[in-house]
Amino acid sequence: MTSSTFQASAGAPVKHEIIINGIRQVYHIAGKGPVCLVHAGGPGFHWGYMRMPLLEQSMTVIYLEPVGTGNSDNLPDGDYTMAKYAYFAHKVAEHIGAHQPYFLGHSHGGFVGLQYALDYPEELGGLILYSSAPCMNQELGMEQVQQLEIFTQRWADLPEAQDAKQAWMDMITGKVKDREAILKVLGRLMPAFFGNYWKLPEGFNAWQASLDFSVDPNRKPYMWDVRDSLETIQPRTLILVGEYDFNCGPRWAKELDEKIPASQLVMFEQGGHMNHVETPQEFVRAVFDFVSQASN
Repeated sequence: MTSSTFQASAGAPVKHEIIINGIRQVYHIAGKGPVCLVHAGGPGFHWGYMRMPLLEQSMTVIYLEPVGTGNSDNLPDGDYTMAKYAYFAHKVAEHIGAHQPYFLGHSHGGFVGLQYALDYPEELGGLILYSSAPCMNQELGMEQVQQLEIFTQRWADLPEAQDAKQAWMDMITGKVKDREAILKVLGRLMPAFFGNYWKLPEGFNAWQASLDFSVDPNRKPYMWDVRDSLETIQPRTLILVGEYDFNCGPRWAKELDEKIPASQLVMFEQGGHMNHVETPQEFVRAVFDFVSQASN
């Protein structure tokens, strides 16, 4: 079964699960065409926010439920490293028989994608880094706070924008720890995730209402930085970023593009952190154009 011939059932994604080293790993399959593993961000966001029906028209999309999230098991030791996330994703690819699948990682999922490409250099047909960065450390956190300040200045007359900044501070300072509290904070933070939260397309309210988040209280703190290894990444790489993304914005996208050898950068003008929701057609077109290049 190759990435170009795998066929999934039509319609809604179909839930599957496998056991990897005693850990339940859940994933959902939808669409037809080349296989693309999709890894959500967070860590902790449930996979559903990454649902992309338009992409499913041209690709077989494997929506992963990362370990520690949703229906997948928590890791007993709470040691969620990028290498472990990449390992579980790779085992799913092996299980379904996908030869050189694409990997689309959003935000933290892009961190996993970078690690996947480093740990399994010849296994991916293409890497798609969507609103992501090459590090997860204090430097990334400082950049996020700076970009949030710019966001509040852009929407200085809107109280919701000011509260979004405070919501982020509440989250990163540890004031919210359980699922219910995090979901409330995410609701307040939502305006910052978009280029223009006040002009989102039809269907956004249902999308936001479906958001869910998992918290493993045993999750260990973890820092990660692969900037010194980017030059060794082998797969063709597409880097997608919104112009106004506060979370993993253009600064990181440009560094990824400069250092990864076979890369190309697509920036969504006035876009934020959720371009697959804000401008879904443009987003899927960028992915499709990238995938189409492989057959030319």
